[in-house]
Amino acid sequence: MTLAARIAPHLPPPLVATGVGLLYPRYEPELRRLADFCPPGGSAVDVGGWYGPWSRRLARRAGRVVAVEPVPHLARLLAATTPANVDVVNAAATDRDGGTAQLWLPSDDRGNRGVSSLVRRDLHTRSIPVPCVRIDSLGLHDITLIKIDVDGSELNVLRGAEETLVCDRPALFIELEARIGPLEPVLNLLAHHGYRGWVLPGRDWLPLSDFDLSGHQSLTAHVAEHGLLRRSLTPFRRRYVNSVLFLHGSRQPGRAAAAAPVRGLRTAPTVRHRGRHDHL
Repeated sequence: MTLAARIAPHLPPPLVATGVGLLYPRYEPELRRLADFCPPGGSAVDVGGWYGPWSRRLARRAGRVVAVEPVPHLARLLAATTPANVDVVNAAATDRDGGTAQLWLPSDDRGNRGVSSLVRRDLHTRSIPVPCVRIDSLGLHDITLIKIDVDGSELNVLRGAEETLVCDRPALFIELEARIGPLEPVLNLLAHHGYRGWVLPGRDWLPLSDFDLSGHQSLTAHVAEHGLLRRSLTPFRRRYVNSVLFLHGSRQPGRAAAAAPVRGLRTAPTVRHRGRHDHL
């Protein structure tokens, strides 16, 4: 466990959320480049809200943000500390509505470390039941961006969003880890829907087809073991790239990415109002 992970449980949660918000754009520089792929207005979805660094930044660009967070106390924190245009759904985004799934956590963690998952790994020793929801059931229209950080269950999240992919063709920002699971199922599904991947290993976006993501992660795996604080503050560090931006068709980051067409309207239940953090 990193130093920050040991300290965080002893600090007021709003203070931790503020610190995460300040550090995260250095940890994940794509967050500083939102204008490259997230047009103003519309709706955005933050799957795996955690302490809310993406939700807060997205709230500055999108008209409405829905944060989907399965850990109950983190969902309450998001509802209490994010801007007024952020709605919080306390559930796990997956490929079905209703029922529950088991969210796996390490024995010494309540979800604060950001490594909880519906997919059990060696570090997980206990689980809690969480409700399930599909992105397609959130009742949103004109979705411009879906950010997904779920530590292994990305494919099921995308299967629960296929109507949205066809209708709105949003940008997708997805954390993909070869050490957690194979990348091909996600890449194949998105290729089927006409998406191309992009990564930001330095200052410039590169097509995923020109970047060996699995090989890069293998060579820089030691960096991945460093915590948020160390990876954010260490200058000239070699970056560990574990997130991929997917854009539909010929769109490219910083160019036509801000002009994704809206393909139609869907009917679905509406998200519960601001301040409510129960599942749909």
